[in-house]
Amino acid sequence: NKNNKNKAVLITGAGGSIGSEISRQVVKSKPKVLVLLDSNEFALYEIKKEIESIASEVEVHCVLANVTSKKRIKEILKAFHIQTIYHSAAYKHVHLVEENPFEAVFNNIIGTKVCAESSLEEGIETFVLISTDKAVRPTNIMGATKRFSELILQSLSHNDNLEFTTKMTMVRFGNVIGSSGSAIPLFQQQIKEGGPVTVTDPEVTRYFMSIPEAAELVIQAGAMGEGGDVFLLDMGEPVKIKELAERLIKLSGMEIKNGENNSGDIEITYTGLRPGEKLYEELLIGENISQTQHKKILSAKEDYISKELLDQYLLEIEDTQQRNDVPGLKKILKKVIPGYIPEPEVV
Repeated sequence: NKNNKNKAVLITGAGGSIGSEISRQVVKSKPKVLVLLDSNEFALYEIKKEIESIASEVEVHCVLANVTSKKRIKEILKAFHIQTIYHSAAYKHVHLVEENPFEAVFNNIIGTKVCAESSLEEGIETFVLISTDKAVRPTNIMGATKRFSELILQSLSHNDNLEFTTKMTMVRFGNVIGSSGSAIPLFQQQIKEGGPVTVTDPEVTRYFMSIPEAAELVIQAGAMGEGGDVFLLDMGEPVKIKELAERLIKLSGMEIKNGENNSGDIEITYTGLRPGEKLYEELLIGENISQTQHKKILSAKEDYISKELLDQYLLEIEDTQQRNDVPGLKKILKKVIPGYIPEPEVV
């Protein structure tokens, strides 16, 4: 609450599943000003309508903008005297990003760099990055771009040459139930249409958390950060996606159709892991995990690299972007991110 009550708060990606829930929770803390930013006009319109209906007394502004435009971001920070930023704008769908890697580099990496550097230059108090468990030993470009984004914040926070007061915090968590592209709405749709329900692999497991709980913990972790912290949300036990599909079929009052039960209603078919997908997600890098004062928030001590080296890698990435050289991009990400195992093929 201390980052939000009577403060001017900016939420990027405010129309997304996590951004919109952070908006709902922040507005309850009675901020002085709430600025909702998104590049998707319809998503912004929807969250604006909802926030204004639940909090008519809070000053709410909607900004159509792209997080990669430094001029625009700095204008917004100045115009509204922003104090707290929740940076949730990102491309996050693993297989879409594998097909469009440079869009994700631009939005996720450059967008984070622009927002973070603008925050330092404008003296913002708190900057919270929404990250992902897929940033850990990533097997996909999306996860690699999110780990790169974390590294940007870590290098800025640990740079003694920069005189600044912005506290930067990163929060990682797994899948949220009901977010766009989440398995559960897809399975429900497939069941409604009579099946089959498609699971990538019988062994695939994922962590799940509800959107409101994840957003609440992001806000709490943001208030705990001292600068350069990486927090992980305790997502409980991972769930086998196959068991999730079976449970949803049974909850719909139907039977699973398989070799043992030919007269069942809904079949489960296995489609194979898509490029960049892992069987198991991980939340930690290294072993340096410690408890915090909140039982569901853990702290990780991560290695980071100097700002100078990171800037050099960014120049190399821009060079690959000019040539649309995806194998070259993967090579650089592999140098920057220990444990990144890219897909051998370009999708």
